[in-house]
Amino acid sequence: MTTLLNDDPALLQRLQADDSGIRRIALLDLADIAGEEHLQLFIAALRDPAAEVRVEAARALETWESPEGVAALAIALADDADEVRAAAAQTLSELKEQSSAAALLPHAAHALPSVRAAVLRGLRELRVPASLQPALAALDDSDAAVRREAVSVLGYLKHPGAVGALTAAASGDASPDVRRAAIGALGYAALPPAAAAAPLSAAAAGPARPRPGAGQAAPQPEQGCAGIGAYGGVPAALLGGLADPSWQVREEAAGTLGKLRLPAGAAPLTAALDDAYWQVRLRAARSLGRLRHTGAVPALSAALTHAIGNLRKEAALALGEIGDSAALPALAAIEQDPDPEVRKAARIAIAQLRQQATP
Repeated sequence: MTTLLNDDPALLQRLQADDSGIRRIALLDLADIAGEEHLQLFIAALRDPAAEVRVEAARALETWESPEGVAALAIALADDADEVRAAAAQTLSELKEQSSAAALLPHAAHALPSVRAAVLRGLRELRVPASLQPALAALDDSDAAVRREAVSVLGYLKHPGAVGALTAAASGDASPDVRRAAIGALGYAALPPAAAAAPLSAAAAGPARPRPGAGQAAPQPEQGCAGIGAYGGVPAALLGGLADPSWQVREEAAGTLGKLRLPAGAAPLTAALDDAYWQVRLRAARSLGRLRHTGAVPALSAALTHAIGNLRKEAALALGEIGDSAALPALAAIEQDPDPEVRKAARIAIAQLRQQATP
């Protein structure tokens, strides 16, 4: 340390001060001027007696994506202080180097749920195939935050063999946050062949059982789900999500149905235009535009008078995508809407309808 800071004896003195607060501030000052040659100073600071100093060292190591720094951060994941472990895992996730995964994976089953969640969060960003099995196992974790991060890992990996596990979480997890995340993650299950390709072994994927803590029956899908069984249980999970007690889950389900362009979603999405929450209505309107469902034209036309400008805008754009000339009078009526974004959407939609009507 002395050799590295010969040009700044005052900073060296503060780094070695008895007061941990002074050492912490000195480490922050060093981070502002540090180069790669100072890496060892931050690795050494991970062993400081004070947790507040170790936290800053873990955060500062984000600067270097070296194997040595990653290895030191991996050791810090077993630190006595929760905040140091969390800072180390977060820094590893921000490195974006797949080599960091080897340091994170052994800690995926750590005794503390906060560490398990942080490790999964790091693995999510790294997108390495080796994180698939730990993420699938974590769907059975007793802690909802861990299950939520596990769902995110699977969503980022987009592995076709995880669709069944995500579907089970979307339908049966006790936590609305987990259900919402799982429904959003299912957006990658766009094509039936993808959902069937390269399946996991039965032992790896596990049975389709209720998720931990699930004390409620999975929401039942609306009628009309039959005939699209090639998607596995995805349509049923998404249609059931539209009836979820949590409006955030309903919102996510409405959006994912549009992403997947599932025909069975048309009627339930039209009904969702009457949801008590405008956020759900907005997503439903957007998805109905993607589906080009002419049966939704009356309900979307009615939404053009809603008090929320964003909903009026999405309804107008959806009507333009659907392309039914029956919507022209309702769109013309909002060409002078007080919201400029709504007026713009109305003009775009009217132009689309007129273009489609031109021989």
